[in-house]
Amino acid sequence: MRLPRACGVLLHPTSLPGPHGAGDLGAEARHFVDWLASAGQRLWQVLPLGGIGPGNSPYMSPSAFAGNEWLVDLVELAQQGWLDADDVAPLPGGDADRVDYAAAIAWRRQRLEKAAAAFAARAKGQQRSAFEQFCAAQADWLDDYALFMALGEVHGADRGVDWCDWPAPLAGREPAALAAAAAELAPRLAFWRFAQWCFDRQWTALRAHAHQRGVQIVGDAPIFVAHHSADVWSHPELFDLDARGRPRVVAGVPPDFFSAVGQRWGNPLYRWDAHAKDDYAWWVRRIRHGFERVDLLRIDHFRGFAAHWEIAAEESTAVKGRWVPGPGERLFKAVTKALGPMPIIAEDLGVITPDVDALRRKFAFPGMRILQFAFAGNPQDRYLPHNHEPDTVVYTGTHDNNTTAGWWAEAGDTERHFARGYLATDGHDMPWTMIRAACMSVADTCIVPMQDVLGLPGDCRMNLPGQGSGWWRWRLQWSQVHPWHAQRLAELCRLYGRTG
Repeated sequence: MRLPRACGVLLHPTSLPGPHGAGDLGAEARHFVDWLASAGQRLWQVLPLGGIGPGNSPYMSPSAFAGNEWLVDLVELAQQGWLDADDVAPLPGGDADRVDYAAAIAWRRQRLEKAAAAFAARAKGQQRSAFEQFCAAQADWLDDYALFMALGEVHGADRGVDWCDWPAPLAGREPAALAAAAAELAPRLAFWRFAQWCFDRQWTALRAHAHQRGVQIVGDAPIFVAHHSADVWSHPELFDLDARGRPRVVAGVPPDFFSAVGQRWGNPLYRWDAHAKDDYAWWVRRIRHGFERVDLLRIDHFRGFAAHWEIAAEESTAVKGRWVPGPGERLFKAVTKALGPMPIIAEDLGVITPDVDALRRKFAFPGMRILQFAFAGNPQDRYLPHNHEPDTVVYTGTHDNNTTAGWWAEAGDTERHFARGYLATDGHDMPWTMIRAACMSVADTCIVPMQDVLGLPGDCRMNLPGQGSGWWRWRLQWSQVHPWHAQRLAELCRLYGRTG
């Protein structure tokens, strides 16, 4: 689907400022939307909105359907009467420029549990009806998710115990065992359902505010899901697992730009033959659910649908592996048949072969072009602006890249020489030089990380692929943002026809 010529900013909600340890869906998120509108931006790109997994990564969520409970705005819960004013006083150190996930989640959990108890005790009829309607409408994933999270609390998820190490009747989903557990853990199931309802209410309101300001949301769907997730536990037949429920093979990519030993992500791989038997119904539900929350959807690691890198589970790195064919056009034919044409962005980075390009083009999914990859010295490089195509999305960098200031500080002499000549610059302000080049591109869509708008150094990057800890923590501080940032972005959008 051809996208309109527009520009936007990449910033995950956890990176928003605020007094409670991490960004959330409250006032600061609405203020950021207002800032985007003032800057002539028509898109807000976020990372996956699900819960975080190992290393605080939003790409290892315990559910492909659930939202991140720790993004719930606690102030709104106080406004509903489910928390007291003291409950939403600032968390000591909660406005830091790095997320302390352990402290923030523990603090938020305590207050969310108190709100859930207050709701259960004194919710009004209209509130209770809205909650019950949500639970009924989302039951196809919510029931399994709530039970999965409650069982994880009992059986040591916080200590790294996977679902396949639970007692066999629960790991194997014996109906009698599940029914008994659901009855015993009913209060905890109610808590997890309540938390998801709060996320859904608040996200829906935030998205409506964005639409009122002329801003659309670009979401992100990881191709793979975490092994310790409600999805794998409740649908083991769809994943390549051994008899004990452990991954037989895992996902990753071979040695690349980011790592000499490749990236061993560890996600279980799909049994695509099993998905094909019911016409990819799980994927249809997942994509439909994604578009219930966002306006455009970036699908991560799109090349994995053509072929994915399969690593034996016992391997500690991604060096040894093999390319295995994916479902290709069969999957997207099924999804398109069910949902119609969709504004999907294909993350076509990495080792891109002709079949990946052909798959993307067949369904008219725009690909991605990263300017930081462009200056190795080859004028035919697909990432150079003069080689861009309209049906692409140009980025200065993504969440996996260094900030542009950090990239420039670490660039080699050859890369620097080529970039200076190509961009007609002495290199003194590379973040904005690259933003201008991105806006000038013929690519229909332009996305800029907020760190590049602010010209921040490499220690503000969001993630470093191949490293399992220490990332996803950067936070925006409004003191870094000045009026000229919005004015300059708006002017570039006007100059290069991205204002709509």
